[in-house]
Amino acid sequence: MSSAPRRCKSQARIGPVGPDSEPSLYTVKAVLILDNDGDRLFAKYYDDTYPSVKEQKAFEKNIFNKTHRTDSEIALLEGLTVVYKSSIDLYFYVIGSSYENELMLMAVLNCLFDSLSQMLRKNVEKRALLENMEGLFLAVDEIVDGGVILESDPQQVVHRVALRGDDVPLTEQTVSQVLQSAKEQIKWSLLR
Repeated sequence: MSSAPRRCKSQARIGPVGPDSEPSLYTVKAVLILDNDGDRLFAKYYDDTYPSVKEQKAFEKNIFNKTHRTDSEIALLEGLTVVYKSSIDLYFYVIGSSYENELMLMAVLNCLFDSLSQMLRKNVEKRALLENMEGLFLAVDEIVDGGVILESDPQQVVHRVALRGDDVPLTEQTVSQVLQSAKEQIKWSLLR
């Protein structure tokens, strides 16, 4: 008879379980988007593994040099699990601990990529991304918060980003947006 504790399905682990760690919901350590030269376009770190910008940039260069010529989707680098994907002139990375479930990290990566693909009308390239950085920030915030995965459905992310994008203050709207909003308000007031 084995003395090891038995686990039922309801006790499945969430997050990384290493030799010295407890189960955790904090699965994502960073989300990065680099251009085809390895320069940062977007980076969000959720812990202090790399506390200074200098250390972050050195890590980003290292990760780019190790991954930009390969066709695989996963790497173990500096004790971290890295899942990645490239599109035209962009490289997308989601980073977790070495004990993290790669499928969870890949779900975050695919959600981010598919959300951006929908938001950019399948034109996922550097120029289009730079023109829609606000949408990128909102999408990442909808997918991951403080390292905790919140959403993995791109349809939901795009919908929530569109809702948050509608709440643009009057001072930041273009003249055509203000006129369109005024037309809508007049139309609804006449229909009442």
